[in-house]
Amino acid sequence: MKKVIIHARIYDFNQYIDDGFIVFDRQILNVGKMADFVDHGEEKIDVKGQWVMPTLVCGHAHIYSTFARGLSVPFNPKNFQQILDQLWWKLDRHIDNEITYYSGLVAASEFAKNGVTTIIDHHASGKQITGSLEALKKSVCDEAGLRGIFAFEVSDRFPVDEAIAENQHFIEKNHTPFTAGLFGLHASMSLSEMTLEKVKRALGKNPIHIHVAESEMDEIDSLAQYHERIVQRLDRHGLLNPNSLLVHAISVDESEMQVIAKRKCLIATNVSSNMNNAVGLPNIQTFKDHGIKVLLGNDGLSSGMAGDYLSTLYTAHLKTHSPTQFDLSKLLDMIHDTYDYAGQILGIRLGKLSPGYEADLMVIAYEPPTPVNAANAFGHFFFGLAHALKPMDVFVAGKPVVKNYKLVNRSLSNHLKKAPQIAQRLWEDIRKED
Repeated sequence: MKKVIIHARIYDFNQYIDDGFIVFDRQILNVGKMADFVDHGEEKIDVKGQWVMPTLVCGHAHIYSTFARGLSVPFNPKNFQQILDQLWWKLDRHIDNEITYYSGLVAASEFAKNGVTTIIDHHASGKQITGSLEALKKSVCDEAGLRGIFAFEVSDRFPVDEAIAENQHFIEKNHTPFTAGLFGLHASMSLSEMTLEKVKRALGKNPIHIHVAESEMDEIDSLAQYHERIVQRLDRHGLLNPNSLLVHAISVDESEMQVIAKRKCLIATNVSSNMNNAVGLPNIQTFKDHGIKVLLGNDGLSSGMAGDYLSTLYTAHLKTHSPTQFDLSKLLDMIHDTYDYAGQILGIRLGKLSPGYEADLMVIAYEPPTPVNAANAFGHFFFGLAHALKPMDVFVAGKPVVKNYKLVNRSLSNHLKKAPQIAQRLWEDIRKED
């Protein structure tokens, strides 16, 4: 049955309607002002003046990091490589498909409660590679009802042929409005020439999803071993297919940005994570000056996106030494580009509350303390809602996944009760190394 949200403050990072309605089933069917609403017997949801917005997209995540929360291991890194060695690579090599599945359940549940319903994920699991992306799909998409774009990080740390096959199989098998695949690679510093040659033979026209110059150490390694910068190395191997997603790009130089733009690749930034790892900040303004589209991710540091919206603007001001050079309109461009990229990969339209777009939307309790109009609505979102974004209700493809701040799927809630014992098993395996 069709539903209609009535008496809503409608804002989709584009249009603002002060007292409006939205008719939807799987997609948005009609949007307008309440003064123009005609009742056709739809199921009515009266939100009584609350905000209705599109749900958010995470442009780069690491769901496998979910069970790192609360983990205590010997940790005294002096650089980024030691962060990987002492924590993330110690964790990911003990992950099997059961851990992957439960990581997906927890992450998807928390993402949904934070209004994020489409996740572009970069996965690693050394104990079980084959079937790992399917385990993510099962938890995130089939069980939790969210949308996911998944990739496995090919790396010389893992059996390369198995990791390549996992990407190939998932991409070939999955291309629906809820699930798709990219071809995952970890980073240049963990990929030999032989591995990149194997990837090229398997890649076809698929876009890659890879960390690039997250730390300057990645560039130093590439220059020392191959006498070229990372992007030139990837380009030499013919891996920069259009729509490839290059993540971080903190230390790329002018020549690399020119190649990224020429090959029609995109960059995904994750500034909160960059600050946490002390690796520097991306020069987003320079990316945009080169015509490169830039997405917003969180690098697995959180299960939301609104916080990274805040960090992106504030750190861009810091990076440019200007409070105005990178303004809210440029952040809006990044939000739109993130929606457009995810929608393109999934073959749907995301990010607007307009006819033909997916009915992925959220209802947010917000009483604006000052007047709202189309010109200042994003300011209300950024300075009012984004600091503590918790939607009351969340819909994906017109189906409720969160209602009155709680998960709708009781089966999912029951599955989540097992997560702590799965995490405990993982922690015990990790501590056996120390």
